[in-house]
Amino acid sequence: MIQLEELRKVYRMGKVTVPVLHGIDLSIDDGEMVAIMGPSGSGKSTLMNILGCLDVPTGGRYLLDGVDVSRLSDNRLAKIRNGKIGFVFQSFNLVPRTNAISNVELPLIYAGARSRRNLARRALQQVGLDERQKHLPNELSGGQQQRVAIARALINDPALLLADEPTGNLDTASSMEIMKLLTALNDAGRTIVVITHEDEIAQFAKRVVRLRDGHIESDQVYRTEVGITPAL
Repeated sequence: MIQLEELRKVYRMGKVTVPVLHGIDLSIDDGEMVAIMGPSGSGKSTLMNILGCLDVPTGGRYLLDGVDVSRLSDNRLAKIRNGKIGFVFQSFNLVPRTNAISNVELPLIYAGARSRRNLARRALQQVGLDERQKHLPNELSGGQQQRVAIARALINDPALLLADEPTGNLDTASSMEIMKLLTALNDAGRTIVVITHEDEIAQFAKRVVRLRDGHIESDQVYRTEVGITPAL
């Protein structure tokens, strides 16, 4: 699914260059659940933006399903983001005055898709929120809002789900519910990459990649059994 080869990223601010990623080599197979960790300034957010086709590398290659996306135009990158990648963010990013099912429909509206309501309803059922379709975000708990965001990320049936600190705004109980949901989606075959700074959250992944100063510090398999979640 994902193949990074000597991936580099350098930001230029006037005459100053700031190297962030230093020749990253990383492979993620179909169906894996990988957590990416690292301290502030390690490059994990930059790496996530490149994986999500929100940014492009300065050097090296990024192959997604065999396609070198590091060389694509902005329009091609936008099509890949809309069709192949689902995003889940820490802040949920729901439209405040729009109910749950309409929030889930938004990617389909942008894509001009038909049968949006049925697809959105199915996505909400998938995350256990079938009875909350008409609720506004402020009528939902933080965990429920994140479930709506996950349903929205799944609506186009993406090959890859990227979750950037998905439990950062949640209490412990809600965090565990969200990670169990992501684990279930992964056990059903979905490829998931989670950015987190919490060891308790990373332990839900089957593999943990740790970054430091733009380099991969370690790459460790934590679990391989389907359906097994950490005892926290």
